Amino acid sequence: MIVADAIQSVFSIMVMIGVGYTLTHKGWFDERISKLFSKLVVRVSLPALMFSNLMKNFNKELLIESKIGIGIAFSTMFLAYGVSILLVKVLKIPPKRRGLFQSMFALSNTIFIGLPVNLALFGEKSVPMVLLYYIANTTTFWTIGVYNIRKDSGNDDGEGIFTFNTLKRIFSPPLMGFLVALIFILLKINPPRFIMDSCRYIGNLTTALSMFFIGIIIHGIHISDIRFDQHMMILLIGRFVFCPLLVFTALSYFEVPLLMEKVFVIEAAMPVMTQSAIVAQAYGADYKYASVMVSVTTIASLIFIPVYTVLLSL
Repeated sequence: MIVADAIQSVFSIMVMIGVGYTLTHKGWFDERISKLFSKLVVRVSLPALMFSNLMKNFNKELLIESKIGIGIAFSTMFLAYGVSILLVKVLKIPPKRRGLFQSMFALSNTIFIGLPVNLALFGEKSVPMVLLYYIANTTTFWTIGVYNIRKDSGNDDGEGIFTFNTLKRIFSPPLMGFLVALIFILLKINPPRFIMDSCRYIGNLTTALSMFFIGIIIHGIHISDIRFDQHMMILLIGRFVFCPLLVFTALSYFEVPLLMEKVFVIEAAMPVMTQSAIVAQAYGADYKYASVMVSVTTIASLIFIPVYTVLLSL
């Protein structure tokens, strides 16, 4: 029964992605709409979802457990990053792709794709766990990740890892929604019902808009841009095999809630972060390579998500 429910949840995700793909093919959605969806999700619906769900599902007991969760998330990401640095040397990754390769191997799309997937699979109670993994992922990306992607361009602008701009990116709208909810919980502040209802309704936009966005990305893939070479295969193995297994192994040494275990493994098996391509373009790295890997891993996730969902349900 659990496996059947999990498979149906995955099918619902695929249906929403299919709707996004079909409407893009019909000309309803385009690149301009995809950017709009991205802004709506990251800046509007996600913060509202974080606030409403955390106020409903988070408590002081989970706050204590979160220390272990964040520690595991950071540790596994640093280990994966270390492995990616070794692979860059062994595989002789081209200079304009080294930082990108490291980031794409070790870090995943935890919030834009990971949150809607976990919501569909495990429900609203998964949101606090997603946030714990997201905090580690976004901090690592906007510090070590962006610093190394910036080096791909070959132009040293002198900007270090920890800067004011880095802090602004880490404290993104979704994270701010988390922090505001956390303050309210600790101070035992109960917002009016109309505030909570508004946040819940706006937050409910997140899953559908995110899946439509993925459909638009998949529709925009050109077969001629995809080259299944050794580097791509290693990245796919890193994203969908090595990182999830690393997280699963690390969690087995600690007493953590079963839901945290499932959510963290699913989060580790998410596609490459879409921000990788955006940052690569901004700093003069190989953004086309990043864009292709975002698209390819997004498609591949449609295969691996059902696999991990079934395995975690056994």
